[in-house]
Amino acid sequence: MAAFLAVVDTGGFASAARRLGVSPSVATRAVSELEARLGVRLLVRTTRFVRVTEAGQGYADDCRRILAEIEAADGAAAGTHAAPRGQLTVTAPVNFGRMYVLPIVHRYLAQLALVDVHCWFVDRVVNLVDEGVDLGVRLGELPDSSLQAVRVGQVRQVLCAAPDYLARHGAPQRPEDLAQHAIVAATGVTATSEWRFDDQGRPLPVRVQPRLTLSTNEAAAASAAAGMGITRLPLYQIAQAVQDGQLALVLEEFERPALPIHVVHREGRNAPHKVRAFIDMAVETLRSDPRLH
Repeated sequence: MAAFLAVVDTGGFASAARRLGVSPSVATRAVSELEARLGVRLLVRTTRFVRVTEAGQGYADDCRRILAEIEAADGAAAGTHAAPRGQLTVTAPVNFGRMYVLPIVHRYLAQLALVDVHCWFVDRVVNLVDEGVDLGVRLGELPDSSLQAVRVGQVRQVLCAAPDYLARHGAPQRPEDLAQHAIVAATGVTATSEWRFDDQGRPLPVRVQPRLTLSTNEAAAASAAAGMGITRLPLYQIAQAVQDGQLALVLEEFERPALPIHVVHREGRNAPHKVRAFIDMAVETLRSDPRLH
């Protein structure tokens, strides 16, 4: 089962063998023997790729659950509740991961000497089960799933500009006033030219024409602080700049509802101690951060 899952996760026998620390022939033979015992083809092999069959996909899901239960049972028997060990894989959005999750990882590593951490900071929704990730931090509403979720805060999407820009051009009083202002757009936040607002419970879309378009939120924040115009960013990314007076918020009364922040994981109450220890640390840290509330 472990060899089969390694092939599914890595997309090939050679890469699976490297993960398992065995030769490719050993990994190939293990999967072949598994298919022979089951009497079903789990993988389609060609010279260019390895593809999972429909039967193999369902079997892979069962294997993940079974192997996780075995690991939990082994851990309980070995007393890992007292000494967490192994590898922990954590995912989060790029900027949030760098700013908020990475300091938690540093503390975690300092306290748990037998655990190694692999961080996936990517701006996409990682499938924890399919991609073998232990837990993640998600920004936004969660779809219905079998994942366990703990709410730890919320994030506002805000409009901001430098005080000197607002002194020169005036602050917009309504979203429609943005047509008279220079707009700095971050494609990481909004890839379209339509910004959406909330007008006393009614949706209010406004089309904007960016004067400056940037690929990162950091660049948009720096440009707004330099007086280039009004930008829209998650508040947690500019909270310090607002506190220091480099940026000022505008049109706060027209903001859409804040998006929730959750720590999500897949093991539930049977989570290994290495996972539970990180969850407890993350929940305590993020809930106590005023920038996320």
